[in-house]
Parts: sequence; structure tokens; C-alpha cells
Amino acid sequence: MITAETPAQSPHALCNAHVLRELQAVTDHNPPGQAWCWAQQTADALVDLKNLADVALATNPANLAALDADALAEALARYRCGVHIGLAATAARATKPQAERNTLARRLIKRETDYLRFTTNPLVSLDNNAAEREIRMIKLRQKVSGCLRTRTGAEQFCAIRSYLATAGKHDIGLFQALTVLAERKPWMPATA
Repeated sequence: MITAETPAQSPHALCNAHVLRELQAVTDHNPPGQAWCWAQQTADALVDLKNLADVALATNPANLAALDADALAEALARYRCGVHIGLAATAARATKPQAERNTLARRLIKRETDYLRFTTNPLVSLDNNAAEREIRMIKLRQKVSGCLRTRTGAEQFCAIRSYLATAGKHDIGLFQALTVLAERKPWMPATA
């Protein structure tokens, strides 16, 4: 059962963007002529849950108290029903794709709280794409140059990228952040 949490109680959330891609793959490989698919129902319910959370956060960004309880219960029921149907439909696991779909359904049941944490904690988003974007530059640099030549160079690159990413999140322009850094007066976020 999903219950409201405080930020300190939510240690981990799982990325629903990845799950939506997995569910889309199951839907894409649905047998021809079969219109309904458990994965499509589950994905639609997940998107509806995201829309409900967005509406509630637009009303009050500090909490999800404005979440429509009836709509939330209906979307959760569709989500759970779709996942359980998927689990039953793939129980035989006769083929490797069936086994993968069964694993997906079992994971969605077992880790439901982690996947749906965005409905109980206003600080949690549907996906972790922001975190993935932060590491993309280092991976791009490795791809272009082939490697980072020294550990010191890699640490310096990461320190500068981290500084610029944090400054950007606080609406500090990159040029301004680099200018004050070069003047040996680096911008620092306010302490809480």
C-alpha cells in the first residue's frame, strides 16, 4: 500500500522512464490482431498517475495533498490490475521474451512503492533523467577523446562540471559562474 512519506523516509525511487520503455517494447511485440495488452494498460495508468501528481503539485508545490483521491485510487487499480494480468499471462515462461515480461511484471509488483514514490513525495520525479544528464558530459568526453588521460584531469573535469551544473540549477549563468571562479571568488550555494 502506498502511503505519504516525508523526504527523509524516501531513500530511493526507481526510474519510470525506463519502465515505460520496457512496457512499450512489450506492447510493440503484442501478437497481431490482439488489441488489448496488459503492458499498455499499465503504461497508461502510470502516465495518468504522473498527470495527477503534476496537477496536485501545480496547486501546491510543497505537497501532494491536492491529489484527487478517487482518480488516484482508480489509476492505481488499473496499474495493479494490468501488472497482475501480465504476471499471470507470462507465468508459463515458455520463451525468453515471456520470461523477461514475467520478470518485469514481478519487479513492478515487488518494487511498486519505489516506482510510484512520485505520488507520495513531492521531491521525487517520475524519472531520474536529470541525474543521467549530469553524467552524460563525462561519457561524451570519454567517447570523443577515447579516455581521460589522468585521474587528476578526470577529477578536475568532474569538479568543473559539478560546479557549473549546481550553479545552473540556482539560475546562475555559466559565464558568470566561470568568471567569479577565475577571480578566485567561486559562487557557492546558500547553506540551509
